[in-house]
Amino acid sequence: MEGHADLGLAERCRQDAPGAFEQVYRQHAPRLFGLACRLVGRNEAEDLLQEIFLAAHRKMSLYKGESSLGTWLFRLATNQCLDYLRSRAARSNQLTDTIDDELPLPDVGSRGIAERTVSKMDLERAVAQLPEGARAAFVLHDVQGLEHKEVAEALGIAEGTSKSQVHKARLRLRALLSGTGT
Repeated sequence: MEGHADLGLAERCRQDAPGAFEQVYRQHAPRLFGLACRLVGRNEAEDLLQEIFLAAHRKMSLYKGESSLGTWLFRLATNQCLDYLRSRAARSNQLTDTIDDELPLPDVGSRGIAERTVSKMDLERAVAQLPEGARAAFVLHDVQGLEHKEVAEALGIAEGTSKSQVHKARLRLRALLSGTGT
């Protein structure tokens, strides 16, 4: 049973058993690094990954096995990334950026994007160009699979705002990927 194994590993971490936390890191770092890259960008993700695992080490006593250790770490990492984005947004006053002020969006029925093959690099670059709020909602909903209610809770926004941000992010990505946006 995975939950039992997770609780055992968490307990070993709490007791500072040799290799226990290293096992947690090896098992979960790739997924958490991917999340951080998508939310804050590759440059900041490496430093943030260290912060995520430092927080995990400090908070391991809070893990009670109600979800898998991976899910608990994912939530912790998401919160760390969102805190980072909020503090960065507050410092640079970008919290109020909206996609509405961007270049005009193409007709969503246009064939350009459907006829092109989009590389992963193109998509990652386009996602990185989204305003932080829209990027966070898009990544959490469309990439990580959270429901709008969960996205809203994680970001501290209304569920309708989550839906709106994801919709606008999708439209903006279509524009960026079809070459009509800059």
